[in-house]
Amino acid sequence: MNIPDGIKTEALRRIEPYDVEGFVLGAGDERSDIMIVGEAPGENEAVKGEPFIGRAGKELDKQLDILGLNRKDIYLTSVVRSRPYRWVENTNKPGYRKANRKPNKKEIIAHAKLLDYQIDQVKPSVIIALGSVAYQRLTGREDKMSSIIGSVMEVPLLKWSDEEGWITSEEEYKVVALYHPAAVFYNPKIRSEIEDSLKNVREYLQNEKAPEDSGA
Repeated sequence: MNIPDGIKTEALRRIEPYDVEGFVLGAGDERSDIMIVGEAPGENEAVKGEPFIGRAGKELDKQLDILGLNRKDIYLTSVVRSRPYRWVENTNKPGYRKANRKPNKKEIIAHAKLLDYQIDQVKPSVIIALGSVAYQRLTGREDKMSSIIGSVMEVPLLKWSDEEGWITSEEEYKVVALYHPAAVFYNPKIRSEIEDSLKNVREYLQNEKAPEDSGA
């Protein structure tokens, strides 16, 4: 996607004060009806500048397969485009290393206009929010993920205004909440729940694509 220099420069400037690295704009079909919004890049993504190419990316590909999609069918991006990290002590050798962490509110605001711009450009029919960070950023709601996973909601989206802070869009979007692909690594017991929710979403997407019954 061709991002105007002013929007990209502002996003880089706003994120500079924080403990982050790399910059990943997004990838995929800019004309797609489906946009997937993740949380933030991890180490591999930050180095190579591509979204979801690490361990979570492989899990995402499996989930896309259940949905009947692949990467060329969607536009894939995230709430924050730089990898948030924290320093932690190594467990098997002296010294410290960078570990992934969730983006904080200021980091989310720093890249808010960039996500707003991409949504306006793609104009997706359906936005899939991967995890609570993406879901809360898009909708402003704090529903428990386990209670809404796989459900489709038609809601206005949050947008950032430097003058007013968070405001809601006039247009409503269909938002689907799913667990972040990495969630299954920390809680393997939810895999069956994830697969069931993906099948429900696949059925919904297929019904959306199906031509209306002409009654003939």
